Amino acid sequence: MTVDALTDVTGLRVGHATRTGDGWLTGTTVVLAPEGGATAAVDVRGGGPGTKETDALDPRNVVQRAEAVVLTGGSAYGLDSASGVMAWLEERGRGVRVGPQPSHVVPVVPAACVFDLGRGGDFRARPDAALGRAAVEAAAASGIGAPVPEGSVGAGTGAVAGVMKGGIGSASVVLDSGITVAALVVANAAGSVTDPETGVLYGELFQGRVTYPPERVHEAARARLAESAAHNAPPPLNTTLAVVATDADLSKAQAQKLAGTAHDGIARAVRPVHLLHDGDTVFALATGARRLEAGQPLALNEILAAGADMVTRAIVRAVRAAGPVQTRGGSWPSYSQLYGSS
Repeated sequence: MTVDALTDVTGLRVGHATRTGDGWLTGTTVVLAPEGGATAAVDVRGGGPGTKETDALDPRNVVQRAEAVVLTGGSAYGLDSASGVMAWLEERGRGVRVGPQPSHVVPVVPAACVFDLGRGGDFRARPDAALGRAAVEAAAASGIGAPVPEGSVGAGTGAVAGVMKGGIGSASVVLDSGITVAALVVANAAGSVTDPETGVLYGELFQGRVTYPPERVHEAARARLAESAAHNAPPPLNTTLAVVATDADLSKAQAQKLAGTAHDGIARAVRPVHLLHDGDTVFALATGARRLEAGQPLALNEILAAGADMVTRAIVRAVRAAGPVQTRGGSWPSYSQLYGSS
């Protein structure tokens, strides 16, 4: 039984830690790999990324596997949350062995951040190592194949998509080959996720069935968004983050290709994308449970195509699941509040 989420890739667990109120509107999300890690890669397309340990994932470098991936709010300050995840892993002897004792390990924990500083009202309210530890503990405590909470949770707590509320979303598919491909996304884009002429989510245009909102609903939504945009400070730095994963047995180079093509999924759902003030970053994880068909060099293609599709679906789900937020730092209506279930 699948749950249409990243955790459909057997062995991957997802945990959120969320802080709201008293100036807080931020959080951290951890994707925890099976013990021993997963083959990992990354592709960064945004012009203003905030990342940690991404160089270690280059196929030319020595590290082959990552124990966890951290997605966090708090801009570059929030990358400190990865330290809490590393400490939790070290206590369990999980990481690259670097000494004679089993405890002599260095956990490989790549991380990326979104900009949400000040959105809760306090610029200094941002994730730290304690919040990262809470997120990895939540991941470890979740069951195999557990549903992934979506919307304004974890790293999506303070996320904004254009001028409306963003958040966390996830999606998965099982291919005819039996291979699972899934994605988890933090939608925090500077670009818009909706067609300005109709109000339809861009990502839904690639999913077939599209229900266009009534014109009067769209006009009311446009007026409400314009009001919020005038009230809020101009959006400074934004980022869409994603983890795309599969149970296929991929090399680091193949995983890097998967991370790269998955960016197409962002480009379908957000316009414009990959700007200088975006930090758009996609991580890829491969658990290796299923081998690609022998003698078929193009067998990777269906995984690449599915990865982009799942990222698009995850962005749609993130925006639809997000709730409206009003704080001292600003006001962001949600898509569901503006357009209902249309």
